[in-house]
Amino acid sequence: MAYLPLVAIGLAAGVLAGMFGIGGGLVIVPALLYFMKLGEVDSIGTSLAALIPPVGLLGALEYYRTGHVNLKYALVIAAGLFVGAYFGARIILALPPVIIRRIYAVFLVVVAARMLLTSR
Repeated sequence: MAYLPLVAIGLAAGVLAGMFGIGGGLVIVPALLYFMKLGEVDSIGTSLAALIPPVGLLGALEYYRTGHVNLKYALVIAAGLFVGAYFGARIILALPPVIIRRIYAVFLVVVAARMLLTSR
């Protein structure tokens, strides 16, 4: 298994979480779907497992119980989240609020367009 894409997913989600307070559903799930070719349920379960400490313990346990968590992927993504959130916070704290709002809006539009225009 190639861990580099998983590290990149974790870092991207961490940076965006540090910048905008987002990560799991908006970054990790689509990234696992498109880049790692996991199914929807496996992507959600793996994302929750990566976010366990602050967010998804009970949900992740249920996904794990039913076999829908790739634990190796979740651990690598979690490491990226840990480091990436620091850098995301550093980036965003250096920007004026209007720029933050515009960056976030563009990001949301890009994600929404991608989801609307692809069949997978």
